Amino acid sequence: MRIDQTTRIYVAGCGGMLGDAMYRHFAPIADVRATDIDVNERWLGYGDVRDYGEMARQIADVRPHVIINLAAMTDLEECERDAECAWATNALGAENLGLLATKHNATYVYVSTAGVFGGENDVYTDDDTPNPLGSYAKSKYYGECYVRQSVPRHFVVRAGWMMGGGPRKDKKFVNKIYQQLAAGKRTLHVVGDKLGSPTYTVDFARGIHGLLESELYGLYNQVCGGGGSRYDVAVELVRLLGLERTVAVEKVSSEFFAREYFAMRPASEQLVNTKLDARHLNVTRDWRVCLAEYVRCFPPIE
Repeated sequence: MRIDQTTRIYVAGCGGMLGDAMYRHFAPIADVRATDIDVNERWLGYGDVRDYGEMARQIADVRPHVIINLAAMTDLEECERDAECAWATNALGAENLGLLATKHNATYVYVSTAGVFGGENDVYTDDDTPNPLGSYAKSKYYGECYVRQSVPRHFVVRAGWMMGGGPRKDKKFVNKIYQQLAAGKRTLHVVGDKLGSPTYTVDFARGIHGLLESELYGLYNQVCGGGGSRYDVAVELVRLLGLERTVAVEKVSSEFFAREYFAMRPASEQLVNTKLDARHLNVTRDWRVCLAEYVRCFPPIE
């Protein structure tokens, strides 16, 4: 499949940090319809993946060659508080769009997560066996299984710790640390006993483009090179902001935040892009390179 102006792409859940990168990548080169339940951009329409009838009407109208499903409930604590909504969004939503992709003979891209693993290994390849621990991970793994078993032309692509979207859309770790620093905090307590793979939204969108054009369907890990802990990311962020002389980053265990972040998290969810490397499709860079690029989106901190 060659992506060009005649390629119709429907992107669900496009209002967040990954959706921002996906739209910026594909909109200049393809015919993109982007939707979300949070209509926060002029280029977004309303769309709820939990509502099969609504999705069916929109997909029939667009007649897409590609359906990209970014819609997800990703706050682990909120998923535990409202497991029914997490299931409806992450699992049923994946199934709804998968059914429609099959019906309309479209290629389906389902974005999954490194969180489907249970932390027994330090690093996971594409073919390691998932062991989801909580409501978020279990609902995303259901989505993976449905898509792999039921949608003929599919890509299931696992991301790691997402970074991107800038100060307005980034609700994840990098912006949380940045906002603490911008507010004047000069001692950061950051977890060092959980490992993962930062994943830059810009590289992730480029990778999806390459996969679509390859037509090598299947399951892929797609994360930035390298890995580490939240502590490692925070130390590098402070250095890139030029604050290493004035900000102390203190390593703590997960117990330090046990009340606030009570949902189960694996000890490690580090991924390696084994299949992408083998098929010469890996366009992701080292996470430190990507973080340096991303930090330029933020105003300087005095």
